[in-house]
Amino acid sequence: MTDSAHVTVVVDAANVVGSVPDGWWRDRAGATRRLRDALSADALRDALDLDAAPEIVLVVEGRARGVESTEAVRVVDAAGSGDDAIVDLVGELAAKGVASVVVTADRGLRSRVVEHGARTAGPRVARPA
Repeated sequence: MTDSAHVTVVVDAANVVGSVPDGWWRDRAGATRRLRDALSADALRDALDLDAAPEIVLVVEGRARGVESTEAVRVVDAAGSGDDAIVDLVGELAAKGVASVVVTADRGLRSRVVEHGARTAGPRVARPA
């Protein structure tokens, strides 16, 4: 997909968690932790046809704030809108020359991050089968 050896995959936690009606609304933080723990750099590398395993950043908002980072996944709490935090993060990565892929089904967010040169992918790439 890319010539860049370093790619960051930015996951829109609220959008990906909300893509499956599994009762996530009863425990948003718990659902976000389950998503965080299911994310795999190797699986994302394969699903997105990347040259190397990516860094994974999970952006959380609202009642999911406070979910801890792990060795495999850096969790970023959005101060306000998760979408705005994702756009800011993708802009910062682009300024550093780091390629990014944003995982979301949100069309508005997709168009905003593409303006910063990011690729986008749907929630299924972050959800193991």
